[in-house]
Amino acid sequence: MAAEETRGEFAAAVREARTPRRLEAGGITRLAYDVSGIPGASRLPRALVVLLENCVRRASSDEEAVRLARRVVDAGLAGTQGEEIDYMPSRVLFQDFTGVPVFVDFASMRDAMEKRGGDASKVSPKVPCTLVVDHSVIADVAGTPDAAERNLSIEATRNRERFSFLKWAAHSFDNVRIVPPGEGICHQLNIERFCKVVATDTLADEGQDVACFDTLVGTDSHTTTANGLGVLAWGVGGIEAEAAALGQPISMLVPPVVELRLTGRLRDGVSGMDLALTVAQALRAAEVVGCLVEVTGDGVATLSATQRACVANMTPEYGATTTLFPVDGQAVSYLTLTGRDAGEVEFAQAYLRMEGVLGAGSGRVYSRTIELDLSEVETSLAGPSRPHARVTPAGLGERFRSSLAEHGRAMSDEAVTLRFGDDEVALRHGAIAIAAITSCTTATDPAMMVAAGLLARNAVERGLKPLPWVKKVLAPGSHATSLMLARAGLLEPLAKLGFHICGFGCMSCIGNSGSIAPQLHEVADRLELTSVLSGNRNFDGRISPDVSQNYLCEPALVVAYSLAGTMDCDLTSEPVGEGANGPVSLSDLMPSDAEVRQVLDRVLTPELFDEGGRGLWTGSSAWAGIDAPSSQTFRWDEESTYVRRAPYFDDAIASPVIRVSGARALAMLGDFVTTDHISPAGAIAADSPAARYLREHGVEDKDFNTYGSRRGNHEVMVRGTFANVKLQNALADGRSGGWTRDFVDGEVKSIFDAAEDYRGNGVPLVVVAGKMYGSGSSRDWAGKGPALLGVRAVIAQSFERIHRSNLVQMGILPLQFLEGQSAQSLGLDGSETFDISAVDVSGGLPASRECEVIARKGDGREVRFRCVVRVDTPMEGSYVVAGGILPFVLDELVEA
Repeated sequence: MAAEETRGEFAAAVREARTPRRLEAGGITRLAYDVSGIPGASRLPRALVVLLENCVRRASSDEEAVRLARRVVDAGLAGTQGEEIDYMPSRVLFQDFTGVPVFVDFASMRDAMEKRGGDASKVSPKVPCTLVVDHSVIADVAGTPDAAERNLSIEATRNRERFSFLKWAAHSFDNVRIVPPGEGICHQLNIERFCKVVATDTLADEGQDVACFDTLVGTDSHTTTANGLGVLAWGVGGIEAEAAALGQPISMLVPPVVELRLTGRLRDGVSGMDLALTVAQALRAAEVVGCLVEVTGDGVATLSATQRACVANMTPEYGATTTLFPVDGQAVSYLTLTGRDAGEVEFAQAYLRMEGVLGAGSGRVYSRTIELDLSEVETSLAGPSRPHARVTPAGLGERFRSSLAEHGRAMSDEAVTLRFGDDEVALRHGAIAIAAITSCTTATDPAMMVAAGLLARNAVERGLKPLPWVKKVLAPGSHATSLMLARAGLLEPLAKLGFHICGFGCMSCIGNSGSIAPQLHEVADRLELTSVLSGNRNFDGRISPDVSQNYLCEPALVVAYSLAGTMDCDLTSEPVGEGANGPVSLSDLMPSDAEVRQVLDRVLTPELFDEGGRGLWTGSSAWAGIDAPSSQTFRWDEESTYVRRAPYFDDAIASPVIRVSGARALAMLGDFVTTDHISPAGAIAADSPAARYLREHGVEDKDFNTYGSRRGNHEVMVRGTFANVKLQNALADGRSGGWTRDFVDGEVKSIFDAAEDYRGNGVPLVVVAGKMYGSGSSRDWAGKGPALLGVRAVIAQSFERIHRSNLVQMGILPLQFLEGQSAQSLGLDGSETFDISAVDVSGGLPASRECEVIARKGDGREVRFRCVVRVDTPMEGSYVVAGGILPFVLDELVEA
């Protein structure tokens, strides 16, 4: 068939799909855009069918729909990255650490709109936005029956300003719902309560309900948890989420889709977390950064929906955008179990069947295939500082000791003797400071939580006792989880081992571990302390500044290692501890899959989820007692240290050409620098510029709270940029943390103070880094902070997807060394001055995909090299021209 004729047929099919049809099922009637008849659609990965439908439905004209549909289909059938498309998710999910600054920006945008003489009410979300307050609770109190109640009260007092602001936002903006503190973790609540699989298009103007795929972006990397239910979702930076919430489509290149084909079945006793860590290791090695991963194969049907969610949750840890599972019988059963309306579930299946994506299917085209035999997955941990650094219990001791050597410490039989109550204990390197059952990764899966409870029951029956130096944290991701454990009779044995419920939130996984035992804190510089948690992040300095090595594993193993008291052990050959009748091994304690299933069959019912969800939007009396103003624009308190008007609209500089001359390196960094390194979320160190600022504003040290909780105050956050205590900057003369050499006066000082000195002397700044710069959390402040410090460009070997976008959205140029080049290969040491040739983005994409960088050394020698300008789409170029995405969106609203 002639190409002209083929193109004509394709265009006709797209135009036909642009006419919505009536779909009736489950007693529900909605309009729907059926893209299954578009040539090539049936061979596309399911994820690209979702993008195809989105483009067809949301296009402003038939011509645009044909153009965008062709880009999706061509890229999908070629198995390659495609051209730019606009993608509009159906909703946005926020957690409070990243959500507060988003609404601060909205409030600031209303001020800017009013200043321009426009209608401030135009600044309001156009799609449904849900914010869950789950990152503010800290395990200040642990190991006591009233820990959860006390921590909730402390949280409300400590965060009163932030919570008042959030309540104002919920009242003042359209399409905003807030889940108060103490209800659960956003990603667990998302799949238990919010995910619909098929949603309605709130932006449609057809006059009646229009069905669409349930799609979302979230201001947390682990928004991908929803992929376990077959919902296309991923994390974005807060600034990109703001634009999406305001109705601005996300500009993206059609991504390549990698197939993860599962065969076989998990062996008895192997958990969803073991699988997730195995997948993380395999896909990190396979270099799937920026790809969509889609899961297929006979093995998929053997996994529960929540085991799938666990795997999907870990997606950011190997740099992919999604790990999408099919909507099949397992997913439908979970929707029914968790109380979704039966008619909506029936309608969802009819819609997916119409689009040709119900179930796993076959015959789809992928860019490449990675195979994994589930029967080969084994019990696993990951650590000491990377989620993909998998290790088995048998290899843990060796991993610990090799990491100890990397930290410059040697193993020794010498112990530190500490007193706990009436007892003296001798502790060595590897002592566990924190053992935490926490995080949306594992708390979402009922089987893993029940297994932890059964192991605790078995340990109590054998006479094992909790160890006094180990701080125990139990933070369920929803009230349904705690109800399940209570009805199974498993909360009591967990409590007997010290695992009392501390609250309902992220806690240790985000770094809100609270203080460790004071005795351990005093010797943290002498002992290599460890933590073990059932979370998804274990980056340097994240869990606690006192803890050097952090290990991830399933909840049952968290309990087991808490009883062993050290990570320098092999629980496959050494006992967990001494019981009433002698040594007790791990095999004595671990329950079988049949035992777990017997409990789940008894207690896991739709009624349990119904009861667990009651009062979800109400909150505690402490929340109800927080006053909130009522006004169209926010009344800023100039004395506030939590919420301050954002400066991005005042400071934005619009320019079609970016030039950098005479820049200095603010930091010279290595590989795998995470957003935790760039913008930490945890404790504010007493000797930091942020601490100095807070003291100057009358805040006592005990009330510093965390960087995450103060993200609504740019003054704190800019001072906290690059302030992670574990940051390794080659310009800091061997000093760890937020330090650098100021080449104006030659002194080593805090990065913030150096940046201020450079600013005063009119010196622009760059950051030089290695591979995968900006890995980890989707943290908008990792882009905002450097921009406020005066960083104009980041020169790195490669970038994590979300962080690269955030840099562009804040007007910072991401420049990538050419393949095979690095700072080391070019002989750069960070003492140079840097000139970057003009980058012209007036036409959207850079006029040249490469620019020249000249690094001048102190003796006059020049190192010239070229970099790829990673402004990847015309829309990103438009953001740069406008001075950032926020000024760009404001301009759009003013002109609307």
